[in-house]
Amino acid sequence: MHYDPNLEDHGFKHSPFKSCVVPRPIGWISTVSKDGVANLAPYSQFQNITYDPPIVMFSGNQRTIGKRKDTVVNVEETGEFVWNMATYDLRDAVNTSSKEFAPDVDEFDAAGLSKLPSLVVKAPRVAESPIQFECKHLQTIRIPGNGEMGSADIVIGRVVKIHIKDDALTSDGRVDIEKIKPLARLGYYNYTYVDKQFEMLPPGDDPRRLKGLAGDRVRD
Repeated sequence: MHYDPNLEDHGFKHSPFKSCVVPRPIGWISTVSKDGVANLAPYSQFQNITYDPPIVMFSGNQRTIGKRKDTVVNVEETGEFVWNMATYDLRDAVNTSSKEFAPDVDEFDAAGLSKLPSLVVKAPRVAESPIQFECKHLQTIRIPGNGEMGSADIVIGRVVKIHIKDDALTSDGRVDIEKIKPLARLGYYNYTYVDKQFEMLPPGDDPRRLKGLAGDRVRD
């Protein structure tokens, strides 16, 4: 089958588009407003852009009332945000924090989560999350879309501090993915989590390429 996504003439109950780009990491983004109110919300359109320096992005569509998300407003007004890893154990809190609360509501309290102070930025971290990135805002790219919710703000930030809990690491210093079970978004109302992994070395023997693919800096 095939269909024109601009016409949505696929004949299904729900559009399959989001179910084709899977799984998607969750950007569980914490911010603080200019008035000092903490905010926390998950974004399934999240990814790293590069690693030297480490840059991440998340994309937020509009609220159901057609206004920009509180997260985006806070980032642009304060220049800071924190990415918190969403995990299977924290799935209910992640889901609760996705509700469209009023700007003066603290989602940490609503989701029953604890705050940890950040070291560089003012936005708090999710204490229960195993990994957090403190980030400085670089730029926002505004993408026009259809309808009240269609437009999107692509928020790009530079990672300035990384926090990893000791018990989230293996004995040889790697992130213990199978233990922490990162949460990921699928299509429809479905999620998944990572509980299995396997290794494949890429073809070629260029040490710089291998080093870069492993996530290490290549500056020679």
